[in-house]
Amino acid sequence: MSVSPVTAEGGTLSSAPQAKVKLPIPAILFYSALVVLLFLPVLFDLLKQWINDENMGYAFFVPLVAGYVVWLDRAHIMEVPVKPCWPALALVVWGFLQMLLGLLGALSFLSRTAFILTMVGVVWTIAGTAVIRTLLFPIILLFFMVPIPLYVYQRMTIPLQTVATNLAAFGLETLGIPVSQDGNVLTLPDGHSLDVVDACSGIRSLLSLTFLSVAYGRLFETRRWVKIALIIATVPIAIACNAARITLTGILTEYKPDIAEGAYHAFEGWVIFMFELVTLLGFHRLISFLRRRSHA
Repeated sequence: MSVSPVTAEGGTLSSAPQAKVKLPIPAILFYSALVVLLFLPVLFDLLKQWINDENMGYAFFVPLVAGYVVWLDRAHIMEVPVKPCWPALALVVWGFLQMLLGLLGALSFLSRTAFILTMVGVVWTIAGTAVIRTLLFPIILLFFMVPIPLYVYQRMTIPLQTVATNLAAFGLETLGIPVSQDGNVLTLPDGHSLDVVDACSGIRSLLSLTFLSVAYGRLFETRRWVKIALIIATVPIAIACNAARITLTGILTEYKPDIAEGAYHAFEGWVIFMFELVTLLGFHRLISFLRRRSHA
């Protein structure tokens, strides 16, 4: 005859609680390192574009910011339950197949995003769904380090060029400098012409500012609607500031053509981007100020 153990109150003892499974960080690092080794050709090609493509200058900061966000959330990540999700292995397999498809078809966007998907699949398989949920924002951030497809880039650049050229022409006319506009080319009275090429479309500052607005919103804002407003605000800010830059270049070309190009032109771009960033921060402060006034 078996006897059930009882408590001092006469009730049956409950079974001991199961020990909490710790996040298997060594396993995650090991298999992540294997993924990095397998994707080395893709990553080297990506790094080369970061170095040579001025549009991707901000990409060096993407993994750093994503890692910093993970570090900030480390306590919460360590607390969530760990439960391996073996079906997530399908995402790992998908990532490898997508990498092969991208390499064979010379589709760099596919092979590069495949790296992120494969890393997500590894962590998902080892740590489980709950952990992946806590890492969702850093994962989204990582996609900013992958250049957008050429087709999408061109579809974005053309309208941005047109808007920037029209605004610059309006600005110069308003300042008393008559211009003749032919497409994306502005001809000044002295015969000098401004060709608003792809690099002058504002796509570079728009991509950089969008990434910064997303990261800034995550680190310094808790209200979701404000985060969305900051992202939306990057579009008019980037367009207006880029048009101002072209207008300023037109003024310098008219009166001081020797300093309208070269190193000064590049420096001018950095100054304008800093102004865009300050404008974005000022917009955030304005929202906060108006909200405080409405609740006063």
